[in-house]
Amino acid sequence: MDAITKQENRGQMDAVRRPTQEEAEEAVRTLLAWAGDDPRREGLLDTPKRVVNAYKEWFQGYEEDPVKYLSRTFDDVQGYDDMVMLREIDVESHCEHHMAPFIGTAYVAYMPTQAVVGISKIARVVEIFAKRLQTQETMTAQICDAITESLAPAGTAVLIDAVHQCMTTRGVHHPNVSTITTQFTGVFKTDKDMRDRFLRLAGR
Repeated sequence: MDAITKQENRGQMDAVRRPTQEEAEEAVRTLLAWAGDDPRREGLLDTPKRVVNAYKEWFQGYEEDPVKYLSRTFDDVQGYDDMVMLREIDVESHCEHHMAPFIGTAYVAYMPTQAVVGISKIARVVEIFAKRLQTQETMTAQICDAITESLAPAGTAVLIDAVHQCMTTRGVHHPNVSTITTQFTGVFKTDKDMRDRFLRLAGR
C-alpha cells in the first residue's frame, strides 16, 4: 500500500468516530429486533457480544499494514532468478455491498530482481487485505500493488477465485458460480509465456 493510500485510509477512519463496544452491541440488538426477533430472549442474550467479537476477527485487516510484512527481505538467494509463487492461499473476506462472506483461494507470484521476501509474508498480505470490507476486484489490485511497490520485482501476478455468498444465499441464488479476478504487472503483463506459465501452475 503506498503512502497516499495509507493516508486516505487513515483520514477516512479519523473522519468517522469509532463506536464503543457497548454501542456496537446495541446496534446488533437493533438489527435482531428489526429482523423480527426479541434480543432479550435467552438464546440471543449473548449474541451481540459474539457478533462484535466476530467482527473484530473478520475485519482485523484494518489494524495492520501489509508493507510491514514485506519490508524484511533476503538478498542471499544463490543466483535464483525465476518466479516465486504461492498457490491456494485461503481467502476469507466480506463484500462491502452486503457484508456477506466471499470465500476462495488466491494464487500469487512475483519475479524477484534482487531480494526475496519470506513466503509466509505473501500469504499474510493476502490475509490483511481480505480481512477488510472488499470487492474482489479491489482486493486483487491491492495485493498486486503492495507486492510491486514494496519489492520492486520484474513482475507480479495475482489470481483470486472465490464464491460470493451475496450471490448464493440472496439475489440470484446461484450457488455454483465462482468469480475469478487477475492482475498482472511487468513481465507477467508483457510476456505471454510467463503469464501462461503462471496460469498453468495455478491450474487455469
